[in-house]
Amino acid sequence: MAAGNAIRGTRVGSGPMRWAERGEQAPRRSITYWCANGHVTEPAFAAEITPPATWDCPRCGLPAGQDEQAPPERPRTEPYKTHLAYVKERRSEEDGEAILAEALARLRQRRN
Repeated sequence: MAAGNAIRGTRVGSGPMRWAERGEQAPRRSITYWCANGHVTEPAFAAEITPPATWDCPRCGLPAGQDEQAPPERPRTEPYKTHLAYVKERRSEEDGEAILAEALARLRQRRN
């Protein structure tokens, strides 16, 4: 056993241990948020600020809103697209064939 240490369990430079010694707390209010999975979150905000419209749910990470009946929708996740998929979005088949024909003509011209 350790010999009687009067400050065991605290660290040097730590602040006051009791609420009364910490001073007055700023006025707060709790705002309730609901996510699409039905989780409830109640963060506390300073009374004088306007709370954000959405808050990230700490349980599932989805956005949560203040309306229980209509929580924000789940964000749409886009699947990974290849470079070719992005090119096909920008170009039509006819454009692609024209660009290919032009490139082949330049190659043939260089070879001859």
